[in-house]
Amino acid sequence: MNNKFVFSLKASLVLILLVIAAGATVRVTGSGMGCPDWPKCFGYLIPPTEKSQLEWKTEFFYNTNEVIIINEFLRVAKSNFKSGKNYNSSNWAPYLKHDYSVFNVYHTWIEFINRLIGAIAGVVTLSMLFFSLSYWKKNKIVVFGSLLVVLGMGFQAWLGKEVVDSNLLPLKITIHMLMALIILALLVLLLNITTYNSINIKNKKIIYITITAFCLTLIQIFSGTQVRQFIDLQMNQYPNQYELWLKFAPIKFYFHRSFSILVFATHLFLWLEFKKNTFIPFSLKIIISVIGLEIFTGVLMYYLDFPITTQPIHLFLATLIFSAQLHLLFQLTLTNKYK
Repeated sequence: MNNKFVFSLKASLVLILLVIAAGATVRVTGSGMGCPDWPKCFGYLIPPTEKSQLEWKTEFFYNTNEVIIINEFLRVAKSNFKSGKNYNSSNWAPYLKHDYSVFNVYHTWIEFINRLIGAIAGVVTLSMLFFSLSYWKKNKIVVFGSLLVVLGMGFQAWLGKEVVDSNLLPLKITIHMLMALIILALLVLLLNITTYNSINIKNKKIIYITITAFCLTLIQIFSGTQVRQFIDLQMNQYPNQYELWLKFAPIKFYFHRSFSILVFATHLFLWLEFKKNTFIPFSLKIIISVIGLEIFTGVLMYYLDFPITTQPIHLFLATLIFSAQLHLLFQLTLTNKYK
């Protein structure tokens, strides 16, 4: 059972990272409203592939909550019925949560795949909770931590619905992202408790620098969400005019850009302190490398007018840094009594 728990835990961790990457792809491609309803997509479990599927048809059997687009508005079937030769408005209810009614098969399937990965992640975390029961006598923290992950996934699903219902309100997107990081943090904690040994080091300075580096990264991630909110607004105001997105950039953009140098320098300092102890953790090597790549993708976005692949990669790298930092921090601070 313990091995099954560890496997499901690692699978959950990978899937959450994929969900974050998929979510970033949804945002950068403008596919967030590809499925205008939730949890289904235009009222279907498997979304349509052609616009004609969303047009009203004569002599056609409709199921409850299936959606059509008529006169550029969404209409929802009130019940199961078969249409006649003429459209009957009494069979249909208007969709009131928003007025977005565009079908784009590209956007629809990107959003659907994002939701599908999220659903699979939810099922895997449920299996993780079940297998965690084998730790009940040995370490109840594992069980309670797994329960928090599952509850967090449920809350995250509700947040996803709120994001769609709000027609992609930037603040709700940011909260959605921060909740994903909280779930990721819980999974990294559980991974350290159940599979990894502590790093026994007497140099307290290393612990203080690691904590400082992690706090600086949190500030950088938060400032990044603020920059993303600004870019989202610019994307809506100047669609496909990439050169204008940063023309009126606020101070928070320049703060985010310059602060990355401090984050990188702090981790180099940490590297030097570990080197004095003739041991450099693999997680720190990953962090240094990924921070370098993160800065590089930021430079590409700024100078090459936001190539479409750089934004999801930039966010994915940020989550890797966050995860690796937490792993290192837990290795340094968790004692064996928790393991």
